[in-house]
Amino acid sequence: MSSSSLTLYATRAGFGMPDTSPFVIKTEVQLKMAGLSYERVSAIPPQAPNGKLPYIDDHGEAVSDSTFIRAHVERKYAVDLDAGLDSRQRAQAWAIERLLEDHLYFAMVWFRWIDPDNFARGPAHFADSAPEADRAQLRHDMQARKASDLHAQGIGRHAPERIAELGERSIDALAQLLGDKPYLMGESPSGVDATAFGVLASVLAPLFDTPLRGAVEARPNLVAYVARMMQRYYPDHAWQPS
Repeated sequence: MSSSSLTLYATRAGFGMPDTSPFVIKTEVQLKMAGLSYERVSAIPPQAPNGKLPYIDDHGEAVSDSTFIRAHVERKYAVDLDAGLDSRQRAQAWAIERLLEDHLYFAMVWFRWIDPDNFARGPAHFADSAPEADRAQLRHDMQARKASDLHAQGIGRHAPERIAELGERSIDALAQLLGDKPYLMGESPSGVDATAFGVLASVLAPLFDTPLRGAVEARPNLVAYVARMMQRYYPDHAWQPS
C-alpha cells in the first residue's frame, strides 16, 4: 500500500486520453475539484476490492465506486461539489449523471469493445503484456466477457445502428442541456461536470472511429466543453480529438 495518505488507484493513460476509464477521469477530476492532494497508482481491475476501478485508499480506508468515492470525500473533507446549486438543480445533475453512466457510457463501450476494428485498435492491446502464445485467447475472452456484460445490460441486444441511434439521442440531450453555458449547471463546474467530461471525452477519444464520436463532433458546444474541461483539469495533456 502506498505511503501517501490518499491514493487513487487508476488504470493508465491511453487511447489519447488521460486515463482509459471515464470513471477514473471522473474521480480524479472530483479530487481536483475538492482541492485534495493524492498519489495516483496504476492498477488492474482484479486488484480492486470490487473488481472495478477506480478505488481510493484514504488513510487505510478503501472506498470503491466513483459515486461512493465522491460521497466519502464530501463527507470526510467537508466539501460540496454542488455548492451553489439548489435542490432542483441537484436533482437535475443526478439525472444527467444517470443518463451518462447508465446509458451513453454503455453505447460508447459497445463501439470500443465489440466493433472489431476499434477493439483491435484499443482494448486488444490490454493483452500485449501476456505471453505471446496466450494473447489471442485472452483477447477473445476479454471481448466475450464484455459482450456478455452489454447483453445483460440491454444495449448489446441491439444492432449497431440502433445503438448509435440511442447514443446520439443522449448526446443531443446533453448538447441541449449545456446550451451556451460554460458548464452543465451554469458558470462554474460542479460534480456532474466531472462525469460528463469523463464520458464525453471518452466518446471523442481520437483512437476510435465511431458514429458516437461523429455525433459529438457535430455539436460544437460539446466539443468546446470537453476542451474547456481538459484544459482546466489536465492542462499538460496533449488533447487532439480530431
